[in-house]
Amino acid sequence: MKLELVPITVSDAASFVNQHHRHHPAPQGALWAVAVARARAVVGVAMVGQPVARCLADEWTAEVRRVAVPDGEQNACSKLYGACWRAARALGYRRLVTYTLASEPGTSLLAAGWVVVAEVTGRSWDCAARPRVDKHPTQDKLRWEAAPGWSA
Repeated sequence: MKLELVPITVSDAASFVNQHHRHHPAPQGALWAVAVARARAVVGVAMVGQPVARCLADEWTAEVRRVAVPDGEQNACSKLYGACWRAARALGYRRLVTYTLASEPGTSLLAAGWVVVAEVTGRSWDCAARPRVDKHPTQDKLRWEAAPGWSA
């Protein structure tokens, strides 16, 4: 069966992320979401929102905040990343970024034409003045950007 892009609400995408993402819950909000389906059954979602990093919040940049696809669904992640970039451009965004853990290969992003643009040092938000429990990986990350000339 062929993968096809299908619409999905942000709320339904968040539920899917909470069930299937490897190490993060769904983000608090999103600008939009997109899904891929096989035989009308959703097998993956992507959620796009405003950039988390203040230095990227310039009104021209969006961030793929979550992509969730169960193991074994070949090409679903690449299809979602390509769809997110096409949608972002159609909405007037000039830049789309996302992050992976430095230990992840980024195969789907490479296949979708994205490039690594920065290495981000991992850190914890826990400090003496404001103790917190880290519920996310604190290791180094890679920032990826959809290549401007790519038309996935």
